[in-house]
Amino acid sequence: MQIIQQTTDFYIEEKTAAALGKFDGIHRGHQKLLDEILEQKKKGRKAVVFTFDPSPATLFQKTKMKELSTKKEKEAMFAEMGVDILIEFPLNERTAAMSAEDFIEEVLVKRMNVGFIAAGTDLSFGYKGAGDTKLLNQFSEEYGFQVEIIEKVCHEGREISSSYVREEVEKGNMELVAALIGKTYSVTGTVEHGNRIGRTLGFPTTNLLPEEEKLMPPRGVYFSKIYVDESVYHGVTNIGYKPTVSDEPRMGVETFIFDFEKDVYGKEITVSLEHFKRPEMKFDGLEELKTQVDLDKEAGWKYFQKNI
Repeated sequence: MQIIQQTTDFYIEEKTAAALGKFDGIHRGHQKLLDEILEQKKKGRKAVVFTFDPSPATLFQKTKMKELSTKKEKEAMFAEMGVDILIEFPLNERTAAMSAEDFIEEVLVKRMNVGFIAAGTDLSFGYKGAGDTKLLNQFSEEYGFQVEIIEKVCHEGREISSSYVREEVEKGNMELVAALIGKTYSVTGTVEHGNRIGRTLGFPTTNLLPEEEKLMPPRGVYFSKIYVDESVYHGVTNIGYKPTVSDEPRMGVETFIFDFEKDVYGKEITVSLEHFKRPEMKFDGLEELKTQVDLDKEAGWKYFQKNI
């Protein structure tokens, strides 16, 4: 997948099918949108995703919100889905002031060579969000592109949105999150050396530090699947600050993996959070911690025996 970033000066020669949006979390509504542009590849069009970097919220609200999907995670997901080109369009005071009409002509038509646009019903673009699907349809005949309006996807009567997914992640409702995004919520990172307390207590663990912008669920213990290279394992993950053994100010992701003895230090792995077991706790000592971890491991083993 080609990534165009940090520039507004680009040109795509082939005719394209484009989807526009933030795509935080890439939930089932996003996936429906993306399916439309991927289908256009059969007609010889390049599947293009257009998104802003940074997000409009970051630019205008001057606060960096935690993301359901980090930039790196989104790039990996788009590539896996079959997107040909990802445009991370620089958003600044100048580009944000572009009128909706100029955005259609200068970016969509002249630079992206768009022949097909898949748009959600709530799409907005251009200065102060003045552009919408109605405007796209008005210009479609003049510039020779097709517009496909994609209705919202619902789950049990509620529209799926990034805000909805965010609410459930923050509650720790991991099964519902999986239903909304079509897969288990996950954290990807490089395995780092920890304090080795787990090893001394008989349960060696892998440790990752999530990216700063990643939205994390509540601190606590989760049953998880761990993806290492091409293999999948099961385990028990603690998300938090390990208050019994550490004063580390940054949240970590520590995982005990069943039947696993490989050296994965320095390797990138993905931890998928299947089920929230209990909140993070501070114990009176290592012996009490070990007793609880043994109970968590047993419960995790039973969970996966039942759900495999």
